[in-house]
Parts: sequence; structure tokens; C-alpha cells
Amino acid sequence: MDNVKPVQKAARWPCGECGRGVGSNSIQCISCQKLVHKKCSGIKGNMYNVTKSFICRGCSNPVISTGHTSVDIGASANLEVVCKFCYLGDMLRVDGDADAAVEVRIRIGWNKLRQLVPLLTNRDISLIRRGRMYSSCVRSCMLHRSETWPVRKENQVALQRAEMRMVRWICNVKVKDRVPSKELRERLGIDDIKLILQQNRL
Repeated sequence: MDNVKPVQKAARWPCGECGRGVGSNSIQCISCQKLVHKKCSGIKGNMYNVTKSFICRGCSNPVISTGHTSVDIGASANLEVVCKFCYLGDMLRVDGDADAAVEVRIRIGWNKLRQLVPLLTNRDISLIRRGRMYSSCVRSCMLHRSETWPVRKENQVALQRAEMRMVRWICNVKVKDRVPSKELRERLGIDDIKLILQQNRL
């Protein structure tokens, strides 16, 4: 829990869901008047069709507040009331989605990758061996407890983007080189992280 950094809200126009700054691709809640990213709103298709009727998840599923920051459970013990917490390495949120869990696991994956950079970028080691090392040490951390995530398409895209940045770093290939993602994964002998995520859930 100590390694988890709180989400820093943008200084101006923060998203009502994730707290990051919004741009043109956002929609305003008619209840709380907060702007929300399209990816955070859960809207599929054209969001302008629901502009006048959009209600964010915070307003549609409000958290009942007791006015207390802790709850007495007896035996002189109190539990702190929070909107999210880390349990066995998995980040749980009160709204039940996997956004916070995916964000934390990607951050942990990058930390593991940076620790192993001398080995994962060593050209004396074959790409297949580096792929096995990446899969067992980095990807396993990114997908820890993923079998319990209520995954959305946005979560899968975030994981795929993070992984391909890592794979390009390991293969010493830049985006401008125009090497297909499938070819890079074949060089390392690894499957698409989306497929592994589906297998874990099954």
C-alpha cells in the first residue's frame, strides 16, 4: 500500500472520475456539472447523442455517507472508511471497476522492467530468453490478480499499450521503425497480453 501513489488531480478542469485533465473528448454530468472523459463515462458510440441526459457514475450510484471517517466494529476496533484500498496486492474501489487496479499494476510492471533493464536489453542474451524473462518477471506482476478484474475494453487497451512500449524497449525498436506489434511479440516468443488476460479470467 505504501508504494501506491494517490491520483493527482489536474489543476484545471479535472475529470470527475479519474481526476486527470479533460480535453475536447469529454462530456458534462447534468447532475454535478463535472466534466468526464469519454473513456471514463462508459459511453459507447457517439457521446453527443446523450449530452443532455448524461449522469456520471458518482451521481447515478452515490456512496452513502455516514458522516464518519471510521466505523466502530466492536471490541474497541475501528475501520477507516475509504473509497479504495489495496487487498493482497489488488486495488479495490467502491464502484467495483478495475481502473485503479490496472493503473497500479502497470506502474508496478514498469518498476520491475527498470530493475531488469540490464538483462532485458543485453544483446548477448537471445530475444527468446529475454521474452521468457519478461513474461515471468514483468508481465506476471502486471497481471497479478487479473482473474478477478471486471475488465473493460479501455483496461485491455491500457495494458496492451504499456506492454508494447516495454517490448519495443527490449527489442531496441522505435515507433518510427514501423515494425508490427505481432512481429515484435514473435521475436520474443510471447503472446498478446489480451489473450493472456482472457486465459487468466477463464
